[in-house]
Amino acid sequence: MTVAGRMTGRRFERTDPESRTFYAELRPISDDYVAEALAVSGLDRTTLLREGRDPAEAMTAAAAWVREVCGDDLPVLAAFPLSYDWMWMYWYFLRFTGESPFGHSRCIDIKTLYAAKAVVPVAWATKRQMPREVRAKRPHTHNALDDAIEQAELLQNLMLWPGAVRQRDASDGGGATPRDLSGAASPDRSGTSSPGLSGAASPD
Repeated sequence: MTVAGRMTGRRFERTDPESRTFYAELRPISDDYVAEALAVSGLDRTTLLREGRDPAEAMTAAAAWVREVCGDDLPVLAAFPLSYDWMWMYWYFLRFTGESPFGHSRCIDIKTLYAAKAVVPVAWATKRQMPREVRAKRPHTHNALDDAIEQAELLQNLMLWPGAVRQRDASDGGGATPRDLSGAASPDRSGTSSPGLSGAASPD
């Protein structure tokens, strides 16, 4: 995980995603795994069985890290796509610590955020179809920390991107129209400060 930025009211402030990070390789908890998925991650199962961190210890440390970097602010988990990372991380937090530092719903899907701001179907919300100024410049290596940092940069770019409709309106010399959906998937803007944490999980 890494800290992508912070929402203060309606303002998003980006942070250096390499400045505050958390990384852990967990010991497998069962013999049920997909070999192809493991190969993509580049992790060695034998090494993880011998040297991987105890899941309870690692998830407790992860939750403590989230609380430390967020302080009194509410943490929000962001990922691309969120459904995959949230599924694993939420289950592991509940199973090994009893609760999630993100509650049951403080999360934002970067894929949906782009679809809303670009006004395109979710099926078109792929990285290769995004405008160049939105895409992250960092490589996608399938290392969990590398990918969290890459996703953080993507989230930062999207949060500061005016959106396709507003860009089109500006070029036409007009203002916002009823079709402007650029804020449809924005995170909670209740006036409290809300850090955005980008997470990439490598399941066993």
